[in-house]
Amino acid sequence: MAKLVIVESPAKAKTIGKYLGDDYEVTASMGHIRDLPASQLGIDVEHGYAPQYISIKGKEKLIKELKSKAKHADGVLLATDPDREGEAISWHLANILGLDPHEPNRVTFDEITKKGVKEGMAHPRAIDEDLFNAQQARRVLDRLVGYKLSPFLWRKVRRGLSAGRVQSVAVRLIDDREKEIESFKPDEYWNVDATLGAGHKSFTARLAADAKGKKLLPKNEAEARAIEKGLEGAEYVVAELKKGKRAKQPTPAFITSTLQQEASRRLGFTATRTMRAAQTLYEGVDIAGHGTMGLITYMRTDSLRISDEAVAAAKEYIADAYGEQYICPYKRTWKTKSATAAQDAHEAIRPSVPSLTPDEVDKSISGDTAKLYRMIWSRFMASQMADCQQDTVSVTVSAADYRFKASGYTVTFDGFTALYEEATDEKEKKETALPPLEQGQVLKLRELKSEQKFTQPPARYTEATLIKALEENGIGRPSTYAPIITTIIDRGYVERDQKKLKPTLLGRAVDGLMLEQFPHIVDVDFSAQMEKNLDKIESGKADWHKTVDDFYQGFAASLEQAEKNMEGKKVKVPDEPSSEVCDLCGRPMVIKVGKYGKFLACSGFPECRGTKRLVKDTGGICPKCGKGRMLERKSSKGRIYYGCERYPGFFTHHSLGFMQQDAADGKRQMRQAWQHILDELRAVLLRDPKVRADAFTGDLTPDAFAQVLFSLMLSAAVRQDFDSSAVLEIVRRTIY
Repeated sequence: MAKLVIVESPAKAKTIGKYLGDDYEVTASMGHIRDLPASQLGIDVEHGYAPQYISIKGKEKLIKELKSKAKHADGVLLATDPDREGEAISWHLANILGLDPHEPNRVTFDEITKKGVKEGMAHPRAIDEDLFNAQQARRVLDRLVGYKLSPFLWRKVRRGLSAGRVQSVAVRLIDDREKEIESFKPDEYWNVDATLGAGHKSFTARLAADAKGKKLLPKNEAEARAIEKGLEGAEYVVAELKKGKRAKQPTPAFITSTLQQEASRRLGFTATRTMRAAQTLYEGVDIAGHGTMGLITYMRTDSLRISDEAVAAAKEYIADAYGEQYICPYKRTWKTKSATAAQDAHEAIRPSVPSLTPDEVDKSISGDTAKLYRMIWSRFMASQMADCQQDTVSVTVSAADYRFKASGYTVTFDGFTALYEEATDEKEKKETALPPLEQGQVLKLRELKSEQKFTQPPARYTEATLIKALEENGIGRPSTYAPIITTIIDRGYVERDQKKLKPTLLGRAVDGLMLEQFPHIVDVDFSAQMEKNLDKIESGKADWHKTVDDFYQGFAASLEQAEKNMEGKKVKVPDEPSSEVCDLCGRPMVIKVGKYGKFLACSGFPECRGTKRLVKDTGGICPKCGKGRMLERKSSKGRIYYGCERYPGFFTHHSLGFMQQDAADGKRQMRQAWQHILDELRAVLLRDPKVRADAFTGDLTPDAFAQVLFSLMLSAAVRQDFDSSAVLEIVRRTIY
């Protein structure tokens, strides 16, 4: 009789099943199977904050199947993810299946390779109740805050809002940054640059100080012109020349936060998109010549640690591909910059098989997973390569009563930069290569130029910089960064403006209310301390009941006081003004937010109910149909694009390449195209080996399910808010 191994996902089950063989049956729980009830608090506040867990709706059949398989199995092993959430899923599975949590029925895999799976199976353990209690405390705290605060916001602002320990702090960070930008007053300054010739080559030096070495920066044009006048006829001489050497070290292998940051900067991925691709890489993909395997180690980690075995494998590859001189001659170690580091049990994110190059992997996978694997692999390999060696030179040039400075470098050995360099959020000051110079050398002035500049306000957060700020302040955990950003955008508190995160008027109103009535909830230091308290629970140094109680007593008092302070009051969210005029009454229109996003409404509502779609006319005519105006639109991801006002009509459905024809012919071609897509969907469902044998029934046939999927995709495309992850989740939950 086979042993039963339970993991979270079918993809992970397939990969692990291949390594374990016929002595084991590997099945999936499809994530969490129990949770707090959605329709009530589900926490007994009067009796130690006992959570009242129930089976998640829709999982009754799955639970019944798991119980049946466990009953007939020769033992059960719980192999969910090696973190708090994974430990919680295992605890609930043990509870439902009648397993003793103190028995060694828990196994974990840091990497889903043959070696990683065999290693995990060889060391079963009991369920880590401290780890589970840390997750349970977080869940209880989040439920208490969300369930108690959300109705307050409904009454005082508008329905459908929510608040949370972490999401509210994230909104505050974004709103505070916007206040900084608004209150910023730019200061004028002028750069004075001298282009100087040394033989046939030239370089640019910038005014830095006066003759006594006092820093000098002209504040206005008059000061700049006075300096220019003082330099008339001046001789430019190399007064000081400093040469040196420096070594530039590579950045460490990724942790969860840096992976999300770099993927945002380098690939333009959202945090959610990054973690979705990383999950796929961890759980396993089919690689030609290797079979199904996990390509990276566990992707939720705070640790910068790398195993000796992985380091050795990396150095072997580097020696073969680049040469011995490119190997780092010593063992590199890094210290985390995170305020807290709870997931140090795992290694940093690295390729599970370092010798498996991105070029080889690209033959089997593509898209997001391929891009992310290349980045993870390159970063890890670079972390084990030699430093980049540079010769540096800085020069001070004297001219009259002023001093100009310039600096530069030349690379003498490229080291790790031959493979990878970290992307940056801000434009760095560029160093330029300087020509050969000598002390006392007289230089020829080719151009003296003054340029007006202004100090710049701090930049709005991007996803990358917000995650960095949350991490540095110890707010949230690797698993929470992506959901936090998704939540605050979905709630309408924040919107993407290009790649920047901008608070909406609603977000600013809610943040103001939270700051006024619940200052502790949105306090960065308080939130960071709560995370540290959860870490203490995980390490067995704190009781989760007391931690929750200490928080709740103060929170309940604040909520009671807020109800008194706001009695009979309501926060009005101001409407966003627009330049449009109502066609019905001539009054100005304002931008409102409805169920399907922003739209224009008459400011005279309810007397006038005039509305319009929110679009921006480019002034151009559609090149496809020759009739419709070209409008500036915004995608669900915040990207600007341009489309015909007649989209999605039959004759302007440009994505399918339809030509302008008579109505009957256009409709016929459209129906043919749709039928072709439907047929292909059905064919995929019939031949996909991942589909469960019992997935389809007399009511849910492949044809019927294909029609459901196609309807969802078509409807979403027409509304221009297509979310592939939602469709994939429906597929995963229904038939896999």
